Amino acid sequence: MIVTWLKFIHVASIALWSAGLIALPFLYLQRKGLEDEALYRLHAFTRFFYVAIVSPAAFVAVGSGTVLIFLMATYEAWFSAKLLAVSVMTGIHIFSGLMILRLFEPNRAYPMVRFLIVMPLTLLTVSTILILVLGKPRLEWPGFVADLFVPGRLGEIARPFIAWMI
Repeated sequence: MIVTWLKFIHVASIALWSAGLIALPFLYLQRKGLEDEALYRLHAFTRFFYVAIVSPAAFVAVGSGTVLIFLMATYEAWFSAKLLAVSVMTGIHIFSGLMILRLFEPNRAYPMVRFLIVMPLTLLTVSTILILVLGKPRLEWPGFVADLFVPGRLGEIARPFIAWMI
């Protein structure tokens, strides 16, 4: 029963996180030409949306997903690919936060070119996660990548860097 509730929480938080990352660039586009009270309201709403809704959803999604990894012991290639896509989504999240910090400075606007790059990247990332999770495709990693997933490999890689600590 715990796994069922965790999956529900995980899926709901991923959905909220994804929707927030898709909505943010549309909010950024509204910045152009705003001044005074209208600019202040947009800035306040965008920061609230990012800090109070999107970021907590990301935190809960990653946290519940981490717990699910240990409870379900999912160690397949599609899952590793999903984690890679989630790391891209995390990068998009971080750059969205940095954009909020810069966008609301005086005489700034969100370039349409950036929107045309960020929006497809975000949609592609979210779609990739959905396809990987729902389809669970059989993936084969190239040999040098597959070697990184062998149990104990991380310790072998890290040993030269941490030998002085042991």
